[in-house]
Amino acid sequence: MQSSGSDKVMRTLRPTFVVGIGGSAGALSAYKTFLDALPSNTGMAFVIISHITPAANSQLAHILSRHTKMTVAVAFTAMPIRANHVYVIAADTDLLVEGDTLKVISPRSKRNVQIDLFLTSLAKAMGPRAVGIILSGFDGDGTEGCRQIKAKGGTTFAQDASAEVEDMPLSAQAGGGVDFVLPPEKIPPELKRLG
Repeated sequence: MQSSGSDKVMRTLRPTFVVGIGGSAGALSAYKTFLDALPSNTGMAFVIISHITPAANSQLAHILSRHTKMTVAVAFTAMPIRANHVYVIAADTDLLVEGDTLKVISPRSKRNVQIDLFLTSLAKAMGPRAVGIILSGFDGDGTEGCRQIKAKGGTTFAQDASAEVEDMPLSAQAGGGVDFVLPPEKIPPELKRLG
C-alpha cells in the first residue's frame, strides 16, 4: 500500500528529536552562540525555556530569529511541534509537551521551575527522542528535568565553564543527569551525531 502525500508531509514535519534548552541569567549570549552554530535543517525541534519576569514584554523570540533561518515563534497551547522550528516560552507561563503539541499554563505555577517542568514533560512524551540542554543561570532549575530525560533514555548537555553564571549547569552535572559538558557552539555537532 502506498502512503499518501499527507503521510509523507507529516513524517517530514515530525521532529526526530525535541530539544529543550533551559537558561536564565547570562543565557542570552549562549542561546545566540548555539543557534549561530546550528544548521537549520537538523530535523529536530528546539524549545527555549528561559526565566522571564512575569510582567516582561519579552523580545526573546525576535532577538533569536536573527540567529537562525528556522522559524522562531512564541509558544501557545495546542501549537504543533514541528521539525526545524524554534519555540520560545512566553512570560508568566509554564510550558509542557502533550503528545505532538505544546501546552501553555498561565500564570506560571511558581518562580524558576519552568525548565524542570518542561524537561520532565518532554521526557515523558518523547522518551529516548528527548534532549535537554542546560545553559547559564542561577539556582538549580533543570537538574531534575535532566535526570528524568536520562532515566527515559534521552540525552543531556550542560554548558561548560563558558557559562556567565555556572549555577544551573553545575547543579545539573552534580545531579548526575548530564551526558556532555560543552560550550554552546560545540553542542550542535553532538546533536548531529544523535540524528
